[in-house]
Amino acid sequence: MNTEFLFPVAFGLIITVAIVLRFYFSRKAVVKRKLKKAADMKISAFQSGDIAKVVGNVEFVGEPLIAPLSGRRCAYYYVLVEQLESSGKSSHWAKKIEEEVGGTFVIRDGRYRAHINSDSTLKTYIVQDEEYESGYHNDATETLENYLRAHDMESENVLGFNKKLRYKEGVLEEGECMAAMGRGEWKNAREVNLPDSFGKILVLSSTDEEPIYLSDDPDTVEITYNGLPEVDGAMK
Repeated sequence: MNTEFLFPVAFGLIITVAIVLRFYFSRKAVVKRKLKKAADMKISAFQSGDIAKVVGNVEFVGEPLIAPLSGRRCAYYYVLVEQLESSGKSSHWAKKIEEEVGGTFVIRDGRYRAHINSDSTLKTYIVQDEEYESGYHNDATETLENYLRAHDMESENVLGFNKKLRYKEGVLEEGECMAAMGRGEWKNAREVNLPDSFGKILVLSSTDEEPIYLSDDPDTVEITYNGLPEVDGAMK
């Protein structure tokens, strides 16, 4: 048996499988897969206890958040900072900061609204549509530097040279279409500290088995219930 031939083939196969598995179980892949396979349901059709995906537009409640890198007004933001690290002849991007922060907002579908239970476990994928870089001959801007310092990090190494960094940010902006999947329960808005004018609202929560899945990726907001009659689940 030609072991000299088999070894590189086996090694290459292992690397390929590792890459495929890493992609398959990535945050992006898991969230998109769950939401694309989930049953779609209009907010109005929910009955308390149903588990399904809702799609609607982001609506701020009170003052919005300000995204730390782009300065955009938003209901939710996700930031990832990575550094290029070298080891021998290879290099890779190492995660240094990962932050996601949510404000108070609702998902609106016509005259009905859904709200994410603040005590729930979330698994999210927010499209990162703003990207920045700093490194050789490319100093970090004041905004980027301030963000790094707020997270006990600097853009320069101990010798004063710029680290090779990349920054990614994604947000949920007002009016943006998004999808969320969870267990729904109808409540009066005041029970969850929302304006009385909202009336009854669908509160989405995680379960013992599954978190709430949430995304604004275009693939996840596709719906298949078009043509179904609107049923007032809040009254049932």
